[in-house]
Amino acid sequence: MKKWSLLPAALLFLGSLQAQQRKLVWSDEFNYTGLPDSAKWSYDVGGHGWGNQELQYYTARNLKNARVEKGHLVITAVRETKDNNPYTSARLVTKGKGDWTYGRIDVRAKLPRGRGSWPAIWMLATTPKITWPDDGEIDIMEHVGYDQGTVHASVHTKKYFHSIGTQKTATVSVPDCSDDFHVYSLEWDAETITMLVDNKPYFNFKNEHTGNDAWPFHKPFHLLLNIAVGGSWGGQKGVDESIFPQQMLVDYVRVYQ
Repeated sequence: MKKWSLLPAALLFLGSLQAQQRKLVWSDEFNYTGLPDSAKWSYDVGGHGWGNQELQYYTARNLKNARVEKGHLVITAVRETKDNNPYTSARLVTKGKGDWTYGRIDVRAKLPRGRGSWPAIWMLATTPKITWPDDGEIDIMEHVGYDQGTVHASVHTKKYFHSIGTQKTATVSVPDCSDDFHVYSLEWDAETITMLVDNKPYFNFKNEHTGNDAWPFHKPFHLLLNIAVGGSWGGQKGVDESIFPQQMLVDYVRVYQ
């Protein structure tokens, strides 16, 4: 019996019952074909390393890197040169089109695999100009390909982030994350942030009520979906050039409040 076969089914049923008590306020079911819905998604564009020495150039409105087909959003990292970057990929954002304070976010996805791949489902504050990490970051799901099957959840704040050795993070084993779809979720209210896989919680961060340095999560945030290549974390053990192209498939995104 697979580790995730029966128990997640029961947990997902419980999660669906809980979701029924909330209102669905935003979603994309990807039941169309072509470019991602421009009423819901924009793009971060460029190839300057994104603060992590990443190797990809993020494109916009490029079907090769981000398209919808067969009921899925397909984000693809491709080995090709763009403005001196050896890879292209896509980073989709909901900023200005989907911004929320508190609620539950469910993203059903199948992840890429291979050394050097670094997919993420995450959130940033919706501010005119982000000051990081002061404005906060919520990492619902990260996966680095050199550690296949380990899913990470984290938050970053001025008081708690990796560069000063105080980051709040946790991991969970999802051995088939690149073979099957799983639901990566955030539960967020004024007191607690919880991350879950298939409705099974594995990360919890509480508001200690000491101010914005520890809890900047009292304002609107937006969602980001992307595949990075290499970088300070994803590329710690190098990049296997032979694995590309690599894809993250997203079945749906649902936001409840």
